[in-house]
Amino acid sequence: MPEKKPFNDAVAHMQNIEGAPSSIEVKKLPRLLRYFGYFMAGFFGLSLLMILIGISIQ
Repeated sequence: MPEKKPFNDAVAHMQNIEGAPSSIEVKKLPRLLRYFGYFMAGFFGLSLLMILIGISIQ
């Protein structure tokens, strides 16, 4: 993925000072963090699905 160019100098300065990553690649994260992220996404997705099913049944 190409580097994102900040739209002004203030944003570039803050990214350099804070050390914020320009992008996150899931494949490069540690395995535990990847699985935790997948679990959380799945949990929220299933929760939303259950809520929608529960609302439609009533």
